[in-house]
Amino acid sequence: MDRKDCESLTYADYDDDEPLPLSKLPDDSLDPSWPQSYRRSMDLLATRSLNFLGSPKLSPVDGSSVPSSPRRRIITSSEKPLLSAEEDQQLQEHHSSEASFPPQRTSSTKKLSQLQKSPTVRKSSFSQAVINGVNLLCGVGLLSTPYAAKQGGWAGMSVLFIFCVLSFYTGLLLLSCLDSRPGLKTYPDIGEAAFGKAGRLVISIILYVELYAACVEYIILESDNLSSLFPNAQLSLGGYHLTSHYLCAIMVTLVVLPTVWLRDMSVLSYISAGGVFVSVLLVFCLFWIGLVDNIGFQIESTKTLNMPKLPVAIGLYGYCYAGHAVLPNIYASMEKRSQFPLVLFASFAICTLLYAGVAIMGYMMFGESIESQFTLNLPSNFVSSKIAVWATVINPFTKYALTISPVAMCLEELMPSNHLGSHIYSFLIRTTLVASTLVVALTFPFFGLVMSLIGSLLTMLVSLIFPCAFFLQIVKGNVTLFQVSLCVLIIVIGIVSAVFGTYTSLSEIIQQLL
Repeated sequence: MDRKDCESLTYADYDDDEPLPLSKLPDDSLDPSWPQSYRRSMDLLATRSLNFLGSPKLSPVDGSSVPSSPRRRIITSSEKPLLSAEEDQQLQEHHSSEASFPPQRTSSTKKLSQLQKSPTVRKSSFSQAVINGVNLLCGVGLLSTPYAAKQGGWAGMSVLFIFCVLSFYTGLLLLSCLDSRPGLKTYPDIGEAAFGKAGRLVISIILYVELYAACVEYIILESDNLSSLFPNAQLSLGGYHLTSHYLCAIMVTLVVLPTVWLRDMSVLSYISAGGVFVSVLLVFCLFWIGLVDNIGFQIESTKTLNMPKLPVAIGLYGYCYAGHAVLPNIYASMEKRSQFPLVLFASFAICTLLYAGVAIMGYMMFGESIESQFTLNLPSNFVSSKIAVWATVINPFTKYALTISPVAMCLEELMPSNHLGSHIYSFLIRTTLVASTLVVALTFPFFGLVMSLIGSLLTMLVSLIFPCAFFLQIVKGNVTLFQVSLCVLIIVIGIVSAVFGTYTSLSEIIQQLL
């Protein structure tokens, strides 16, 4: 394979500290719409399969393989795959033969060599895609399902299953949108196809706010659990007294901050794939404490239906299915995309079983005394309790940087072109974002209520309302009356849930602050 063939992937010649010259870009190589970094950053969240399931095959780059910076863009035909193993070996030999020459401007060949070491979008098997889906959906919401059962009562748990069915269907609608025309790769692409640049802008902002809010939840989660482990950790400094809650939140922020500065987060993304293992471990520990350690049940204190707090439960259950933003990335990463509906079904079914199991067991064990995270109720004298709490503490450390990175990258895109290569600006943006999540977490340290607010206000839009609206707009004229009726019904359910859930959550938060 000669240099001309290598450069057919057209990795622009520019230094790491320079912005990508716009003159190098073909007219049709990249959509100029903001955000350009969305897919590259979301691929880190979506396509990290566990290695023991087998080595996935490399897929076409499609302009999304290098997540380290918005200025490092691969310009490639969607028809051209990455280098095969044989071609890569030839390329390395060719690159080695040039090693004796004096250092020059980074060549396309060297960039391609670096590309082989960079995180890439990979073709996933069915099992890998299911693991990715479960890892995406089954997050910190698992900890709050018993609290949601308390807020809504036993009858309120029906909302969990209703949202499961509706979210599964809207996931299929996103699939239909992606397949409706070529070039649609991400959720913002779908928004633009439906409602133009305004649709892309609105959905992008909402998705980034959702990611930012998730990082705030991580800080609250860490602070709550660490302060329960170290209740006597306090600090007096300069006349200010920091309680255990404040001190733990600050320490967690200082620990995760260096991970946010990383330009290559591929290692973190692979480690975060272990979130599936953590979720299963938490379920196992909860059931072990309830059935083997036999701490007893408080079924008599539970309620059948709690109407005044049901809107809070609606937001909490809605948050459990806040994964639609990354579903297009999982779809794009699959080797057999025709299996995506089955992947979607398996992922939603597994997560719903985990959610329901934890909700039932946790509510039965602790009744009306259940906290917003069931780990805060676990007896500290059991080994299984310590395992569950520490697993809860460790897991977000890898996910925080991956979650805040898309937000940072989209802001870096907005910098003037002459500053795109400046690491100082990137450092300041990322540091400011992390510090702001700490401030918000300390201002509103209500894990369950903040989660309910996110689920009511943002997840209802992303998971229920927008997929139906985009589907009706994109494929209008090719939809049946049943599809139109069902989409309208889901939109109405989403709007009603969003209004009542947001109002109730905000009211509860304000009441807690007063």
